[in-house]
Amino acid sequence: MASSLSSKPFLTSPSTDGASGFGSLRKLSFPSVRYAIRPTHRRTLEIQAAGSTYGTYFRVTTYGESHGGGVGCIIDGCPPRLPLTEADMQIDLDRRRPGQSRITTPRKETDTCRIYSGVAEGMTTGSPIMVNVPNTDQRGNDYTEMSKAYRPSHADATYDFKYGVRSVQGGGRSSARETIGRVAAGAVAKKILKIFSGTEVLAYVSQVHKVVLPEDLVDHETLALNQIESNIVRCPDPEYAEKMIAAIDAVRVRGDSVGGVVTCIVRNVPRGLGSPVFDKLEAELAKAALSLPATKGFEFGSGFAGTFMTGSEHNDEFFTDAHGRIRTRTNRSGGIQGGISNGEIINIRIGFKPTSTIGKKQHTVTRDKQETELIARGRHDPCVVPRAVPMVEAAVALVLVDQLMAQYAQCELFPINPALQEPLEFRDPELAGTHI
Repeated sequence: MASSLSSKPFLTSPSTDGASGFGSLRKLSFPSVRYAIRPTHRRTLEIQAAGSTYGTYFRVTTYGESHGGGVGCIIDGCPPRLPLTEADMQIDLDRRRPGQSRITTPRKETDTCRIYSGVAEGMTTGSPIMVNVPNTDQRGNDYTEMSKAYRPSHADATYDFKYGVRSVQGGGRSSARETIGRVAAGAVAKKILKIFSGTEVLAYVSQVHKVVLPEDLVDHETLALNQIESNIVRCPDPEYAEKMIAAIDAVRVRGDSVGGVVTCIVRNVPRGLGSPVFDKLEAELAKAALSLPATKGFEFGSGFAGTFMTGSEHNDEFFTDAHGRIRTRTNRSGGIQGGISNGEIINIRIGFKPTSTIGKKQHTVTRDKQETELIARGRHDPCVVPRAVPMVEAAVALVLVDQLMAQYAQCELFPINPALQEPLEFRDPELAGTHI
């Protein structure tokens, strides 16, 4: 059934006296109502770009759509004199790219990035960094049916409800392809965190459908990237990785999908990141994580399981370690107390729903409100969590580098109180020759 969009104007045309915009409107006409507007006070209407920028000090704006010319980001606020090349970003972009295994979308993209500004002779200059990745394997014809009928649980309908128009091919900005810009910027953030404060951000798949990795099988103190990348599902335990892969294969061949959970840990986190009340660290992490496509839940520390405990069971008791540092014996707080990092490992978990675009028949409606049935075509992940791992790492890193810069600006402008505070900066001997 063909779809249609009304071409009737919803604002009057600019006046002929040279004025334009809302200030030039005199009358808005509708079938039964006529409004008269007197332009007694001319106001300048300022509309900020909505929803595509994150960060205060380290600001990242992503751009592009799934089937457009390309996608990417602009990073504003990156410190100067940071060694940076495309290769630094490409590592994580390769972990995110489609077509990397049988349990991901078969779309073939190299996702090769190029830096267009903000870097000179291998060093950041302090000016905005533009990164672009071209789209090379678009198949717009796969979306013919979906241009007329809404995919159940997809953003197709809500984008129409909000904007009255949408990019049909590939889902536009609602596509996970948008996250390329976040992953590229996240790679820069991770490098800053590693060099400046020795901070490491690692994520892995801890659940696929009903296959749940027991927490005690992963040692967060020693977990390494090569353990995570040792299999196509990105689960650090080989036995459970095979079970997860089998669970994805079982639904993939039926044209269905499943969800899962990505766990992310952060080691060597500087103390003091996050601010009281509205800008708590866990609140910023939740916002960044839940802005990723297909996310449905966020936990940190003990999460919802903590609701089954008493205060005496849940509290993390303090002690002084061999180096004279105040530590906690347990970490049910997940490295954050009162919205501020306490120096322990940050531990968060993000739940992802099953991919909404599936090859099974579903009931839906068309854009002109007619009930119909839809079997979605195209190339889509049967489970998003294996490719979501670098996306989660990027989201967390962007929050932490922004908070690191905020802490440095506010609380280290004057000498710290060494009796209570620690310096943010950490120097690894292996990185001693690197300067920011």
